[in-house]
Amino acid sequence: MSVPHLSVVVPVFNERDNVAPLINEITAALRGLTSFEIVYVDDCSRDDTLDVLKKLKADVPELRVIKHVTQSGQSTAVRNGVKQARGAWIATLDGDGQNDPAGVRPLFEQLTRVDAPSILAMVAGERVNRQDVAAKKTASRLANSIRRRLLDDGAADTGCGLKLFYRDAYLRLPYFDHSHRYLPAMMRREGFAVEFSPVGHRPRAHGASKYTNLGRLAVAFRDILGVVWLKARARSPLTISEVEPAHACDKVERQSARGAAPKGV
Repeated sequence: MSVPHLSVVVPVFNERDNVAPLINEITAALRGLTSFEIVYVDDCSRDDTLDVLKKLKADVPELRVIKHVTQSGQSTAVRNGVKQARGAWIATLDGDGQNDPAGVRPLFEQLTRVDAPSILAMVAGERVNRQDVAAKKTASRLANSIRRRLLDDGAADTGCGLKLFYRDAYLRLPYFDHSHRYLPAMMRREGFAVEFSPVGHRPRAHGASKYTNLGRLAVAFRDILGVVWLKARARSPLTISEVEPAHACDKVERQSARGAAPKGV
């Protein structure tokens, strides 16, 4: 089996009605772009999400399914999906279908363009025309405002699940619960560059949100303080070099986010 260049990681919990439509959209969006796989991580759903995914595997050869034995949360699901993924590039999407898979292509092209900085590790989507209820958007604006002020991560909307990044760069980051909301800050902490791009957003077609506004805000305030501490303790050299014998010229190479990413794709 050939190794795909791009892995699309989708965490899900109780999303049985959103699984098939989203997988169909992902495959339609990525056909002809590059070789890809779709890695769904079922976070111990209580409905029949896992059964739906198992049935879809027969018709979608790119689909892989990972399951959690106990519910572990979205950040853990994303991390385990990335760890299991085989692609050098990773795209993440929320499993509720509100992220439009058509947005993966422009983010992929932005990250892999010929003139991209060598330390560019991530292109993060920022939702335009958000299709959420007013209370949810208000809570999100408040959390984003506080985060930007304290972390200075350049991000206007870290709650967007649509992101594209290098797998090797992601696996260098510190991990904690809810860390998926702070990936731009964590990437910059590690010495990588991050760019942003507007992406579409859609109303939820099936099911209900797994977060409450008060619960989201309470966790956000606590996590932001943790990320502030992590940033303060960061030490990234940006450049590394291997010492050669005295008769040879020292060779210094910039740290690259790209690792072993395939060339010319």
